[in-house]
Amino acid sequence: MAAATQSSQDTHACTPLAKLRNGLALALDHAGITTSAIRPLPDSGLAHAHFRLELPPARHEETQEWIARLPKQSQMRLSAADNLTYQTACFERCQPSGHTPRLEGSLAPQPDLPRGGLLVEAIEGRPARLPEDLRAITEALASIHALPLPAVHKRVPLLAPDCPWRAMLDEIELQCRYLESAGLPLEGQRLIKGELQALKDFVAVQQAPVAISLISFDAHPGNFLIEEDRTNSVPTRAVLVDLEKCRYGLPGFDLAHATLYTSTTWDVASHAILTPEQVADAYRHWCQQMMATSADPALHDSQTLLQARRAMWLWSLSWCAKWLSLNCETRDNGHHGEDWSSELSEDRLITHVRERARHYLTEHCIRGVIDEWQQLARALPWAT
Repeated sequence: MAAATQSSQDTHACTPLAKLRNGLALALDHAGITTSAIRPLPDSGLAHAHFRLELPPARHEETQEWIARLPKQSQMRLSAADNLTYQTACFERCQPSGHTPRLEGSLAPQPDLPRGGLLVEAIEGRPARLPEDLRAITEALASIHALPLPAVHKRVPLLAPDCPWRAMLDEIELQCRYLESAGLPLEGQRLIKGELQALKDFVAVQQAPVAISLISFDAHPGNFLIEEDRTNSVPTRAVLVDLEKCRYGLPGFDLAHATLYTSTTWDVASHAILTPEQVADAYRHWCQQMMATSADPALHDSQTLLQARRAMWLWSLSWCAKWLSLNCETRDNGHHGEDWSSELSEDRLITHVRERARHYLTEHCIRGVIDEWQQLARALPWAT
């Protein structure tokens, strides 16, 4: 999500952020966790508030720093407790990849912290710079996608649809109901529905079961921090720090989310417009990483990756329409699940999200992404 500078109002005792900080302090005290400092981070996402925690050093150890991730809502439409359970599983399942923060603990929902929170390792890194960090990002994704699949009955609580294509189509169609209420002109609606029909046509003729893996489903570049070698500033590791919507599905969704125009221009700190050649290079590098493992070759089938890109773009566009339609609603003081109310975030962030969402839904932008998709289709196969 877009970076935003800290508001001068954050220190006012009556602000939502100040209330969250007070609730966090009480929850940490109740859990027996001693901190020497609790510092709010800039309001940069619609789903969480973040605080940096400084823990006093234990004997012979350096000071530790954690990040407290406090949900503002559940994008998965879950209750507060179920949301924490889901996010805990996201961090635990991805940790063996070596490219996500370590989970340090959790804080149960309580009166002063109604949605609870997770405590995770603080990653010392800079925002992603594109295209130079694309290979590090695709390596991080490949490390997650190549993780061994658990038995079907052990995939809960994460989503694990029998047919990832059908599940994705259902989500897109549900969100497309907001195209008209978001004020999208008829020509834009026509273009989107045409691309959706093309995706449906592709899915309808698929016969063989698809190869799936653990995926992030939120792999836009703004969700990565890049660690560097301090001596020469060379990237050493890309770390995916936002793990909330993981599931078992098509890895092409992640690869698309990392390279689509609607993703690379979303976050202020990592904003970049990639050329089709740069996108194709990222796909090739990811394919090479996947082929170096024993992962199922079907995971990097070119046609599947290409259609997954179309699907992730349609999901992103339709989400924009949904957000534009719902962000003016009053916040849910019952803290029950999904809540896109602008009351939960700073004005600076809301203004940025509104501008981006409206931009992506313009006819010019829609046609531009369709044109890029066609150029990538001509560049197939990426893996060769």
